[in-house]
Amino acid sequence: MYKHVYEEPMVEGAPLPFKLPQWIACAPFEEFLGMHIAEAHDGRAVLTMPYKVKLAQGWGLMHGGAVTALADTAVAIAIKTLLPEGSKFATTDLSLQFHAPVKGGTVTAVAQVIEQDERQLTGEAVVSDAHGKKIATFRSVFRVKR
Repeated sequence: MYKHVYEEPMVEGAPLPFKLPQWIACAPFEEFLGMHIAEAHDGRAVLTMPYKVKLAQGWGLMHGGAVTALADTAVAIAIKTLLPEGSKFATTDLSLQFHAPVKGGTVTAVAQVIEQDERQLTGEAVVSDAHGKKIATFRSVFRVKR
């Protein structure tokens, strides 16, 4: 959907060169990585991402940044299910603990919002490999813009 604008420069203050098709949808970065939203409702989201060569590090394992991106996006989508459409928010803190490497297949992140106050939401995600083995646990804090 966004491939035609992947190489467009992002210019501060200029209109975005893309538009999300709906409130809960993958953005260009998520599409580029191959993410898919399998489920999103009531402060919970399930996202998947196939392990392709473009996500490999030098030893042939899935790059930790790709795993982190999937987990962070899953929490963001879970948060979107609780906020009014058009709300602006961003990650302010995150941590990820790896338990096992990803060597192939599709990776799944199951995320949920665990705390929410007026402008701050905390979420957690468990990332599993194609065999259901837990490969990472993730926690993040998001802040909603006033």
